Amino acid sequence: MLSCKAGANRTQKPEARDEEGDVTGAIAPTKPLTAMDLCDRCGAQAYVRVLLPNSGELLFCAHHGREHAEALAKIAIDIQDESQRLTNTEN
Repeated sequence: MLSCKAGANRTQKPEARDEEGDVTGAIAPTKPLTAMDLCDRCGAQAYVRVLLPNSGELLFCAHHGREHAEALAKIAIDIQDESQRLTNTEN
């Protein structure tokens, strides 16, 4: 299982105001990954979404998500890991 500990080390930034509204630095909620989301490494179905500090994201299949988990945890703002869907079966 992947987990991101980067959030625990981040410091709270004060709210900034601009002419268009408040900017809080909050992470936007993520949508569930679908069959249309593909691994950036191999093109298989993605089960891991990595949110980066520059508002970018990386998508990985379960295999590549596990392979790069340690390095990703160091740079990620958040990691959405849905790889448990591969083992959950409904009767």
